[in-house]
Amino acid sequence: MKQLVPAQRNFFRLLLYLEWILLGMAMLTETVPNPMNRFEPSPLIALPIILMLGLMGLHVPKKDLLAKLLYTGLEFGLIALLLPLAGGAVGLFPILYLVVAIRSCTMFQPPGRLVVASLAFISFVLTIFFRIITPEKHAGKLPPPEFDGNMIWTLKLNATVTFGLTLVFVLLLVNALLSERQSREQLTAANEQLRQYALRIENQATLQERNRIAREIHDSLGHLLTAQSIQLENALLFLPPDAEKTRSFLTESRQLGSNALQEVRQSVATLRSDALQGKPLDLAIAHLVKSFQQTTGIVPEVITELRSPLANDVGTAIYRILQEALTNIAKHAEANRVSLQLWEKPDGIHLRVEDNGHGFNPGQNTTGFGLKGMRERSIVMGGQFSIISQPQTGCQIAAVIPLSRHAL
Repeated sequence: MKQLVPAQRNFFRLLLYLEWILLGMAMLTETVPNPMNRFEPSPLIALPIILMLGLMGLHVPKKDLLAKLLYTGLEFGLIALLLPLAGGAVGLFPILYLVVAIRSCTMFQPPGRLVVASLAFISFVLTIFFRIITPEKHAGKLPPPEFDGNMIWTLKLNATVTFGLTLVFVLLLVNALLSERQSREQLTAANEQLRQYALRIENQATLQERNRIAREIHDSLGHLLTAQSIQLENALLFLPPDAEKTRSFLTESRQLGSNALQEVRQSVATLRSDALQGKPLDLAIAHLVKSFQQTTGIVPEVITELRSPLANDVGTAIYRILQEALTNIAKHAEANRVSLQLWEKPDGIHLRVEDNGHGFNPGQNTTGFGLKGMRERSIVMGGQFSIISQPQTGCQIAAVIPLSRHAL
C-alpha cells in the first residue's frame, strides 16, 4: 500500500480539523435555544448523530467507488434523520452539508464533487423551504408581528443564496488546495525522475570516458611495454656469457616490464564497460571466483539466491563491487577464508563479502580508490554501501542495490 508523504498527511489532517470545527459549530447550534424552532431541541438524540458524522471523517474511502457511494449515501441518510429531531433547523443543516461537500473533494474527481455539491444544495433548499415554520400559532406562542409571509420567503431566499455562495467558495478553495498539492507531488516525482536520469547519463558518460582511457592505454602504453619486453629479451640473447651482473639487471627489468604489461592489461579489462560480456551475473561471478581461487588458493564460500534476471547496469555494478572486493582481499587481507553471499529481497539486491584477514580501520583508510569506487557505484545506483572492519578482525563489505532501478 502506498504510504502518504508528510505533505499529504498534513493536508488531510487540516481538512479533518476543519470538519471538526464545523461539526462543533453544529453541536453548538443544536444546543442553543432558537425561537424559530417548531419544538424544543433534542440534543440527546441529535448530538450522537452529529458525533457519528465526525467520527466518519477519520476513515474516508479513496479507492473503491462502491464504498465511496455508500459512504456518501450514509452521510445524507444521517442528516435526513436529523430533520424530524433537530431543533436548530436553519443553523445546523448548512454546516452538515458543507462537511459532506468537503469530504467529497477528497473522494471524487471534479465531476463527482459537483454531483455531491449539487445534491447537498438541493437537500438544503428542500430543508429550508419545508423545515422553517410559517407565521402561525404554535404551542400557544404567537410569532412576532413583524414576521409576515413575505419576510419568511425573503429569509429563505437569502439563506439559499448565502449557502450556495458559501458552497461554491468552499469547493473552489478545497479544489485549489488539492490542485496545488497534486502539482507539488508531480513536481517532486518529476525532480526525482530527472535526478535518476541525470545519474544514468553521468554513469554512461563515465563509462564512455573509461572506454576511451582503456583504448588509449592499450594503444600507447601497452604497445610500448610490449616493445620494451621484446627488446630486453633480445639484449639477453646477445649478452656476453661473463656479464652476469648486467644479465641480472636485464632479467629483473624484463620481469618488471612483464608485470607492468600484465597490470596494464588487467586495468584495461577493468575499465571496459561490459564487465559481464553478455553473460548472466551468476555465470560471470563463477568465472570471477574461479580466477580468485587460482590466484590466491582460497576456495570462497559462495551463496547466490537470485529469483529473476537483473538489468545490465545493476548486474555490472554488483560485478564491479565484487571484483574490487576480491581484489582487495587478494592484495591486502592475507586471509584464508572468504564468504560471498548474493540474494534478492523486496527492497533490492544484497551483496555481502566477508574475510578473516587482518582487517583495517575504515576511518583511517581515506585514500583507497577501490573502496571509493565501490561506494560510488552503490550511490549512483541509488543504493547503500557499508564496511565493517577492525584490525585483526577481518572485514565485511555489504552493498544494497534497489530493485526500483531495474525499470530504468
